[in-house]
Amino acid sequence: QVEVVESGGGLVQAGDSLRLSCAVSGGSISRFTINWWRQGPEKGREFVATISRAGDSTYYSKSVEGRFTLSKDIAKNTAHLQMSSLKQEDTAVYYCAAILNGSMQNQYWGQGTQVTVSS
Repeated sequence: QVEVVESGGGLVQAGDSLRLSCAVSGGSISRFTINWWRQGPEKGREFVATISRAGDSTYYSKSVEGRFTLSKDIAKNTAHLQMSSLKQEDTAVYYCAAILNGSMQNQYWGQGTQVTVSS
């Protein structure tokens, strides 16, 4: 049974940094593509970043590129989303999605973690 759990959200000020974590259980994280999505107040779900199964390739949305960094800690079966220079518009619930062996039919979602950026 695969389980995905996000953590690390909180209330910060604009310009601050925050690190979100996505812990995967039920299989090695090296078998999962990890995607981060977010949903802001009264907004649709927005893609944030992705990292390949091996952790050697990443891609970011234009809105976070250069400020966010996604990485994997294979030994801890955890992915980390390091967020810097946070802006109010980054306020959202952040969700981690783990896709097993590249198959969208085997996609597992976490419950989300709230990030609030104040001015």
